[in-house]
Amino acid sequence: MVSKELTVINDSGIHARPAALIVETATKFRSNVIFIKDGMRANAKSIMNIMLLAAEPGAVIRVETEGDDEGDALKAIEDLFNSRFKYD
Repeated sequence: MVSKELTVINDSGIHARPAALIVETATKFRSNVIFIKDGMRANAKSIMNIMLLAAEPGAVIRVETEGDDEGDALKAIEDLFNSRFKYD
């Protein structure tokens, strides 16, 4: 398992569109991807789980990945956060 704390740096937090991008990214990997915010755990492959975190701008989220491609999964999620959830 690898993990990292990431900060929500976009202006509107994780609302529907960023949540959909997170799910789209996480489902590309075999590894489990878990977000943890304020003690609440969310499966990053579930849009409802991600939305329930109610992550506002500035929120710190611990991302844990576990599996064969855990490093690549964590890097992809980190890149998504750093891009401020922009489409490519």
